[in-house]
Amino acid sequence: MKTKNILMIATMGVTLLASCGKGGGMPNFGDNEYPVEEVQLSTNQMQSTYPAVINGIQDVEIRPKTSGFLTQINVSEGQTVQAGQVMFVIDNETYQAQVRQAQATVNTAQSQVNTAKLTYDNSKQLFDNHVIGEYELQTAQNSLSSAQAQLAQAQAVLASAKEQLSFCYVKSPATGVVGTLPLKKGALVSASSVLTHVSDISQMEVYFSMTEKDMLAMSKGEGGLNGAVEQFPGLKLQLADGSIYEHEGFVKAISGVIDNTTGSVQLKAVFPNPDRLLKSGGSGTIVIPRTNSNAIIIPQSVVSEVQNKKFVYLLGEGNKVVYTEITVDPKNDGNNYVVTSGLKVGDKYVTNGITKLQDQMEIKPITPQRYEEKIREQAKEMSAGDIVSSMKKN
Repeated sequence: MKTKNILMIATMGVTLLASCGKGGGMPNFGDNEYPVEEVQLSTNQMQSTYPAVINGIQDVEIRPKTSGFLTQINVSEGQTVQAGQVMFVIDNETYQAQVRQAQATVNTAQSQVNTAKLTYDNSKQLFDNHVIGEYELQTAQNSLSSAQAQLAQAQAVLASAKEQLSFCYVKSPATGVVGTLPLKKGALVSASSVLTHVSDISQMEVYFSMTEKDMLAMSKGEGGLNGAVEQFPGLKLQLADGSIYEHEGFVKAISGVIDNTTGSVQLKAVFPNPDRLLKSGGSGTIVIPRTNSNAIIIPQSVVSEVQNKKFVYLLGEGNKVVYTEITVDPKNDGNNYVVTSGLKVGDKYVTNGITKLQDQMEIKPITPQRYEEKIREQAKEMSAGDIVSSMKKN
């Protein structure tokens, strides 16, 4: 039991000393020793996220071309329809009567043409046999031409009547999925009525925006905007429930106009949708992975922040620390910063005990490994009373 208590106290001591050494405090070594790390290049893999809106590659409003009462609704919400499939039928008795009337007129005109043709053929034969003169032949020909013109006019009226009748059968202009059906059978509709929507969701167009600064950085590369589109990395789509969509997308187009109100540029990405999981009108988040093989990465615990500015302590001449401002990438993983300026390869920065430092303060630099060893050594030398006293002070 006594051995167990000693081990517990030792463990508490190591934990206490280690916690003092991370970021803020530092073990009281009595020799002014601080751990120092040299800046090196690392490979950084991060990601940028952008809010996105999801649409089908074709999203069409279905409206009738004529007015009347809905007599049939042949589809249901969420149903997949084919291009040309009849979705709605509007009361068409009047239009059918007009077609029948126009057809009768065509039949009459056709009979008149047939009669005029017989008259002309007979007159031509008599003319060839010198029985009648040219006047009689020309009169027969004019009658035939007039009958043919009346037939053409009647056929045009029939075509118009059939077209008007076809407007009563509302067909899908594309293959896709039916949206909501706001109107019911018997409702009076007109050209301003939206019967439903048809969305082609075999592929999805996902729209998101990037800042003007990011777009300028991309377009300055080889090939400009077109080159940026071709070289854009594969995209991931985070859905509304937080899950990542299993299929990867790609950027298809970048707008050449900057939005004056937001200062951003819109991009259009395309994602396959074989399982019909994505729905038109949905929302999500575009995730763009970024890999930088020449990044300077430092722990956030070595950085102090004053008035939104970030500083580290660099080891200068005569082992004096220099309070140095740095800039970092605003996107981070919560544990590390990617330094964009203020540090270079070969610089040495203090990794622990930064709250006890002051600018131009002289220290004795040691390696982080030696720092950890001294923590363990001091923990072994501390008594239980020392640990309790240290805990009270902290």
